Amino acid sequence: MTTQTPTRTLQDVLDSVPNLVDYLYSNRKGSVLKDAVLRQPTEFVAPEFTTWRDEQRAWREGIAFYDQSFHMTTTYLRGPDAQRLLSSLAVNSFETFGVGRSRHLVVCSPDGYLIGDGILYSVAPEEMVLVGRAAGHNWVRFCAETGGWDVSIEADEIFSHNPNGRRTVYRYQVEGPHAPALVEQLTGAPLPDAPWSHIFPVSIAGHQVWAQRHTMAGGPGCEFFGPWDEGPAVKEAILEAGSAFNLRRVGSLAYFTNALELGWIPRPVPAIFTGDGLRPFREWLPATSEEATWALGGSFNAPDIQDYYFTPRELGYGNVIKFDHDFVGREALERTAGDDHRRKVTLVWDPADVARVVESYLRPEELPGLYIEFPRATYATWQYDAVHDDQGRTIGASTYTGVSWNERAMLSLAVVEPEYAKPGTRVSVIWGEPDGGAKCPWLEPHRQMEIGATVAPAPIGKK
Repeated sequence: MTTQTPTRTLQDVLDSVPNLVDYLYSNRKGSVLKDAVLRQPTEFVAPEFTTWRDEQRAWREGIAFYDQSFHMTTTYLRGPDAQRLLSSLAVNSFETFGVGRSRHLVVCSPDGYLIGDGILYSVAPEEMVLVGRAAGHNWVRFCAETGGWDVSIEADEIFSHNPNGRRTVYRYQVEGPHAPALVEQLTGAPLPDAPWSHIFPVSIAGHQVWAQRHTMAGGPGCEFFGPWDEGPAVKEAILEAGSAFNLRRVGSLAYFTNALELGWIPRPVPAIFTGDGLRPFREWLPATSEEATWALGGSFNAPDIQDYYFTPRELGYGNVIKFDHDFVGREALERTAGDDHRRKVTLVWDPADVARVVESYLRPEELPGLYIEFPRATYATWQYDAVHDDQGRTIGASTYTGVSWNERAMLSLAVVEPEYAKPGTRVSVIWGEPDGGAKCPWLEPHRQMEIGATVAPAPIGKK
C-alpha cells in the first residue's frame, strides 16, 4: 500500500520561515523580462519584430498589433451562481453587467487590500470569463470550489504551463491612431462608438469575432477574440490588411512596457499572506504556486509583508468601488473611504542619474550600481524600490520601471504619500538591493545609487 505525501502549502511555508519578507527576497531573481519572453513561443511572438523602440512608437504614432494569446491566465466560471459568486468577491457593481459586457474586476482581502485584478467579460448566459494574472484567479477558484456555489470552473493556463498545448481562444489587439481605419477595412464598418465595457460581434476573414474597445496603452483600437482554431486565419487577415497602414507587430520586449504609459501597476504583492480569514486559502494554495515562488526585490526593504500591500484606492481603482452589494473587504473600504490615501503617480527619472548608474558598470575600480535592463528594468517579480523626499525619508514605493521611447524617458509607476503626488514634485528613487544584494544569490554584487525623479500623472499623458 502506497502512502500519499500531503501537498505542502503556502501556509506551511509561512509557518516554517522566520521572516516571510526575507524568504521572498531569497527566491530566484534575474530578468523578469527574459522570463516573460520565454513564456511565449517565439515562433508566434518574437522578442522584437523590428526593434522595441519602433514597436513602442507604433501604438502612439501608427498601428501596433499585439498577439495576447499566450501569456494571460483565463478562468471560465459557468452556472447559475457564477455572477453571484463574483459579486460577493469584487468591489465592482454588477447592476449593469451581463452578456456582451466587461469589467475591470478588483478583488480584495477582508482588510481591504488588493488581492488581484483582471478583465471580466461575458458572451454567453451564465458564463463569466476572467483574464489576467494568477493571483486573482486563484482566489476566485478557491472561493468557487469551497463556497458551496452552483458553479463550475475551467482553468485555461498560460501557454507555457498549459497541459493541453493550446488555449481556448486567441486574443489579438490593434492599437494606435490609425487603428480605427484598419478595423473599418477589416470588418466593413466603422468602429462602433461604444464604451470599452461593451463587447460586440464583427466578421473578419469569414469568421465571427468578438470585439471589445480595450487597448494596452490607452490609445484608440480594440481587442479581438474567438475560438483558438480560427485564430491563424483572423491573424493573417489583420496582418495583411495592416500592411497598407504600416502596422507593426509588437514583440515581447516592447509589449511588457505599455503599462508604463497606461499607468497600470500590473503586479502588486497580493494581500494574502496575513489574516486568519485567509488561512484556509493559504492552506489550499500549494507551495509551488506563484504566490510562494515569486521573488520580492528592491530597496524598499520593509520588515513586514503587510507594508507591501496596496489598497484599490492607492492603485487608482477608487472609481470602481461600489457599495451597492456585499463583498469581501467592504467594511474595511467603507471605513477608510474618507482617508487621504496614498496616490499612484508616474516618476520620470533624471537622465543624468540613469547615465551615472550605467557608467558605473564600466569603471572596474568601483562597485557598480545594479544593472538597468532596457526596455523594462525589472529583476524581481514584486520589485519595490524606496521613494525618498529631500530629507531621505521613505514616502512611497516605486514598483514598475522601464523606458518609454515615446516619452524618451525612463519611467516608473509608484505609490506615494498624497502631499508628494502633485506633478512637478521632486523625489528620488533608491536603486539597488539592501547590502548590495546580500539577501539574494541571484544578483551580482552592487551598491545602491540614488536617482532623482520628477512626479508626473499616471497615465503620464493625463492632464
